[in-house]
Amino acid sequence: METAMYIVKSVGVMSAAKLMGLLYACLGLIIIPFVLLGTLLGSFSGQNNSPFAGIVGLGLAILAPFFYGILGFLCGAIAALLYNLIAKWVGGFELEMTIRPEGPVAPYPIVPPASSSI
Repeated sequence: METAMYIVKSVGVMSAAKLMGLLYACLGLIIIPFVLLGTLLGSFSGQNNSPFAGIVGLGLAILAPFFYGILGFLCGAIAALLYNLIAKWVGGFELEMTIRPEGPVAPYPIVPPASSSI
């Protein structure tokens, strides 16, 4: 197999921002049960049983994926900008890639759309 060394010179800022935004939004979805559990335990452990603690926790749990997504988008954009700036000075990531002997493989099969005849 042939191997070749490639250098990533720059990263698409919007591409990285969108990807990181979606990844962080998914992490926000994973965190929801823990926020709800903490809210439930906190509302039962207080001296005065206020229903507002549960409502605030539920609101935070619902908003968590959005907050995480927005922060991931912003941090992804900033990280991509910084990478592009620093890669100009010191060089980018060096990647060693192997070429498959059977040739390139499409990530998914390309199927033409079915014609609709009604």
